[in-house]
Amino acid sequence: MITIDEAAAEQMWADYKKAHPDRHHDTESPPAEYFGDSAEMADELLDAVTSGPKRATAALVAEFADGDEELPRIGSHWIACDGRGQPRLVMRSLELRVGPVSSVDDAFAYDEGEGERTREWWLDAHRGYWQRSCARMGLDYDDSMEAVFERFAVVWPPELADE
Repeated sequence: MITIDEAAAEQMWADYKKAHPDRHHDTESPPAEYFGDSAEMADELLDAVTSGPKRATAALVAEFADGDEELPRIGSHWIACDGRGQPRLVMRSLELRVGPVSSVDDAFAYDEGEGERTREWWLDAHRGYWQRSCARMGLDYDDSMEAVFERFAVVWPPELADE
């Protein structure tokens, strides 16, 4: 488990809001999270975002429920942290779809920017991750489980921003 530096995440969000007062996010308090389930995976996937190809991610609906978290909304933000829990990026959700894991398509697998960037590779890698996640939640994983498929843009810091 990675301990997130909440104070640093709040400061990053404050810096972003100050630089973009026109974006109407005064009441938003984005979650600070990390990719994956280990420090190594968090760093590897964050690197895939900062180096360019990763502009999508997916999570089981059950994972949001288990953490008492709301599902993301189009236009909502979240802060991505590294494997040490330090915030590195602010991202904004551009596109969301909820559907069975098995409904992932080639385009989404490509946009997620991991591994071979194919549907087959994506399914194999995510099955392993979600089997571990479901075991922690006391659930049995299968490909019919609902997932949130999210495409995002990096919006902060400015030198990494897509927009």
